[in-house]
Amino acid sequence: MAEINLFKSSPDAVDIEPGEALFSEGEAGDVMYAVIEGQVEVTIDGKVIEELGPGNILGELALIDASPRAATARAAVASRVVRIDKKHFMFLVQEHPTFALQVMAVMADRLRHANEARSGG
Repeated sequence: MAEINLFKSSPDAVDIEPGEALFSEGEAGDVMYAVIEGQVEVTIDGKVIEELGPGNILGELALIDASPRAATARAAVASRVVRIDKKHFMFLVQEHPTFALQVMAVMADRLRHANEARSGG
């Protein structure tokens, strides 16, 4: 998966403890996250579908549509993440057009993997 290192030096990074949830399946979402350090597990119905490390983003769909969260995300180990709200996201899209392309690449990759899993491939 493509790495997005735009947040590496962000002063907004926060520490999260192992097992701490960033968001839960079914809840409303209004932020996405960038992983700076550590590892975050993404689960659906308790099954790990993705493990994300530094340079990865998650929860981006919350900034695109108003649907409930499709998955749960928890820190697998002590981690550091940056919380990105809609205002910050829109600023980044306008000021760093390649950021929008990177987010789209991540979304396309996830869609491709979901389709492969569904078809048994």
